Amino acid sequence: MYIQLALLSAASLCMAFVVIYITAIVATRGEQKGRFRLVPEEGETAFLFDEELLVDATPEARAILESTPKTGSDWSRLLSAFTSQFPDLKANIAALADEEKLTIDSRNGQAKLYCEWQRGLARISLKSRVSDDHLSEFDRHIVHAMEQELETLRATSENGPLLIWREHLDQTVTWANSAYLELSDSFEPEDEEASWPPRRLFNIDHTTVTQNAIDGANAVSPRPFDASPPARMSLKTPNDETRWFDLYTSRQEDGTLVTAVPVDSAVQTEGKLRDLTQTLTNTFSHLTTGLAVFSRNRRLTFYNPALTDLTGLPSDYFERAPSLMEFLDKLRDNQMMPEPKDYKSWRQNVSALESQAADGTFEEIWTLASQTTYRVKGRPLPDGAIAYFFEDISSEVSLSRRFRSEIETGQSVLDSLDEALAVFANDGRLIMSNSAYHSLWGIEDDDTLEDTGIIESARLWYSKCAPTSVWNDIRDIVAGATTVTEWSGMARLWDGRRLQCSVTPLPSGQTVARFAPEAAIAGPSRSSRENVDPEYVKM
Repeated sequence: MYIQLALLSAASLCMAFVVIYITAIVATRGEQKGRFRLVPEEGETAFLFDEELLVDATPEARAILESTPKTGSDWSRLLSAFTSQFPDLKANIAALADEEKLTIDSRNGQAKLYCEWQRGLARISLKSRVSDDHLSEFDRHIVHAMEQELETLRATSENGPLLIWREHLDQTVTWANSAYLELSDSFEPEDEEASWPPRRLFNIDHTTVTQNAIDGANAVSPRPFDASPPARMSLKTPNDETRWFDLYTSRQEDGTLVTAVPVDSAVQTEGKLRDLTQTLTNTFSHLTTGLAVFSRNRRLTFYNPALTDLTGLPSDYFERAPSLMEFLDKLRDNQMMPEPKDYKSWRQNVSALESQAADGTFEEIWTLASQTTYRVKGRPLPDGAIAYFFEDISSEVSLSRRFRSEIETGQSVLDSLDEALAVFANDGRLIMSNSAYHSLWGIEDDDTLEDTGIIESARLWYSKCAPTSVWNDIRDIVAGATTVTEWSGMARLWDGRRLQCSVTPLPSGQTVARFAPEAAIAGPSRSSRENVDPEYVKM
């Protein structure tokens, strides 16, 4: 047992010594790295990296990093700054530890990167073939103006909601603004630092605008570059939120410049508009009135099924969105509107139809050769649109004609009677009379009976007869001033004839007054009326 304890103690001591030794080596190496500093040449742009951490840099080098979006590691920011000019930098730098020295030419050949591996650190120096010492005063002015413009462009791209990035022909993102990088970083695990190049969020073909975005985009038909409307794409974020963008693309020499405009609000509004349109469509589909809506440029934008039923035109015709003129021409060709006398009249009618509808005053009755009758109304809508309503009123017109015929028949029957008749409504208005009534009381024009009531009628009767209280009795019965319903009495006309008067109520609350004159007999002369008190009949 003592031997086992001794062996266990010895193993523990050995492990402790190993840990202390490794810690000392790591600390010594880190201290050495921490003490290592750049010794740059005058005006040199140089960086010193320990893996992805920037250990030291010249002021010029730090200015370059400061110009990049502040996201990701120092190394990823360096790649974002240099990838456009040194597209193979990331691939070549991987061999630096083995090669120890690398020289990488820029794409345009105007600059070089000198890379060295020193004590586990990467030293990267940027040198341009054109030095500031060789620039003239004019050139320095141009360079200063370009720097100011660059600063303005950088501020413009970095301070806004738009996603802006460049893609190489190999579909690698070579540059991106902060908004793009922030969205791209949201797809990376939280415990991992963002790297360069950033994630490619949208799948864009560099010959056409293709149909989908990564992580669930809706299909978009291929369109040529630069000459087409933006491609609308959706992007599903890690938190299951769907975001929508309109992508504007511009072909560049080595790839594509893309600007993505957020359109979430527009998509939501369009969705609500579609829902509202669907609701209105479902509502109008149950109406018997045909509806046609024309936009401000007078193209058909909406119609309901009743319009196809009333006009007899197929649905595919309306789906082609005909113009207002084409629609009216089609109705005319199909004899679905009154035929004008000539083409000039037709054009005038169409112009009036459009202008009056825009004012909200258009309303016509179209009686067709097929005995079908339409009531057509035009009403203005917001944004200069016009809505036309087509209502089949053939049944209504037929019913009106039948009622009119029945009324005329009834009037003819009344006119055939010898007895003078007058029908009063329950409010005392005279609503019907026959020819005998007109002849008896000397009425030559039917228009004189308009707005005539029991008061005016009683005055007329009084003027044609000898004084009597009969007219007061009839007036009270018609006006409902007495409980008496049926009544009869006798009056005398100025020509001496006796006049049998009677009043009979009707079930509908109306009252019929009958007047039957007897043969002429001697009686008071018309001149005797001058001695009658006109207040005898109370009016």
